Amino acid sequence: MSDVKLSFGSKIKFGIADFGLSAITSCIQFFMLFYYTDVLKINPGIAGTAMLVGKLSWDLINDGLFGYLCDRTKSKWGRRRPYLMFCSIPLALSFWLMFSLPGGMKPVLAFFAIFLTAMVFDTFHTLITTSYYAMTAEMTTDYDERTSIATYRMVFNVIGYIFGAAITTVIASTIHKQFGFSLRSAWSLVGLIFGIIAAISVMLVGFSSKFKSVVNSAPSEMPALKSVFSTLKNKPFSKFLIIAAIMSVAFTLVTTMLPYYIIYQVDMESTLSIIMLLLLGTLGLFLVPCKMVTDRIGKGKTYALGIGIASLALLVAFFLPNRETVIVFVIAVIAGVGFSSQWVCPHSMMPDVVEYDELLTGKRREGVYYGMWGMVSKVTAALAMAISGWGLEISGYVEGAQQTETALLGIRMLFAIIPFVLLAICIPLLIKYPITRETHAEVTRALKAKRKES
Repeated sequence: MSDVKLSFGSKIKFGIADFGLSAITSCIQFFMLFYYTDVLKINPGIAGTAMLVGKLSWDLINDGLFGYLCDRTKSKWGRRRPYLMFCSIPLALSFWLMFSLPGGMKPVLAFFAIFLTAMVFDTFHTLITTSYYAMTAEMTTDYDERTSIATYRMVFNVIGYIFGAAITTVIASTIHKQFGFSLRSAWSLVGLIFGIIAAISVMLVGFSSKFKSVVNSAPSEMPALKSVFSTLKNKPFSKFLIIAAIMSVAFTLVTTMLPYYIIYQVDMESTLSIIMLLLLGTLGLFLVPCKMVTDRIGKGKTYALGIGIASLALLVAFFLPNRETVIVFVIAVIAGVGFSSQWVCPHSMMPDVVEYDELLTGKRREGVYYGMWGMVSKVTAALAMAISGWGLEISGYVEGAQQTETALLGIRMLFAIIPFVLLAICIPLLIKYPITRETHAEVTRALKAKRKES
């Protein structure tokens, strides 16, 4: 075990990969459903269902198993880096493919096109992210240093997220209007640009020899499925997964429905990029203050405080009138302050869970744990997108038209009220989260004693 401290430069370099990964994640969360409904003219219910089926049929399997594979990988580059090195280009190509679908598809063809392209992309995305995130738990065992690494990572994550949210439609519009490309071709080029950015940022970390594991425990010899499902016996991890699932649904509803809310509810389409920049820029500025609060009151309580602030901002958004209002900008800033905890806290909480498991089993299983977290996050995010699609269809949403009162109510419910309720459920769970600085110190001492005995 090692309480190693990473240099400033190492933390910066490690965070670079999260820039590209976050940019494509942002593009998907904010604009994937919008691309299907308003660019390809696919029925929102069909689009949402296809994304959900893809996640349920593939992500329920691949995340845990890929994490298991990652844990057991042996190479001269270590257990994690080969996946960053060799899956980055396929990731870029598969992301491009998702945004290069033909228009005018029949419902059945549209369903399978969405399903298959998303499944190919997710294969390479999962191999990379599971390996990359697991590296966080291996580079140090220090409770506060992990928060520091997570904070640096999240700075790049937020920058990438802002880039994806604020620049996507600008790039697409510029290519379409200034260079004369069709709207579908413009979005295809957006997919290619973002895919290349993601590949380069991931390779910069993957091909660096600086990031080595400071823990040397042998990986678990359990069979794959048993190893995956045994993680649920870890009580702190089970609680963490419940919180992660609820948060994923809530946050994905907010990001997916934000374009619809801005365009149709408050009629401020021209300011969409500005509002996203305010939301995510504020989030980025408050990463360091969020870390400072975490150092003072702990990860769970800081997380609870942050989402409490964000939930109040969403509640106010529900009551805004169907016209332009500057209050939207204030809401974006307040929500950004609150959601900063979503970027810092869970990523620094997860390595502590892995150490708790090592105390119980004597094995290091970062890959399996991060794979399970990834599976839950992606399936619940797909569920939120499906709920968005179903909700739009049920409420009578019509692409590009003046929306009815029922459709606007549906948009506001999906964007504000449902996420508000979900965030409120998480608050008491986080306040009572079992791994604190004190309990983690006890786990670390017990692990050191156990290693001396062996």
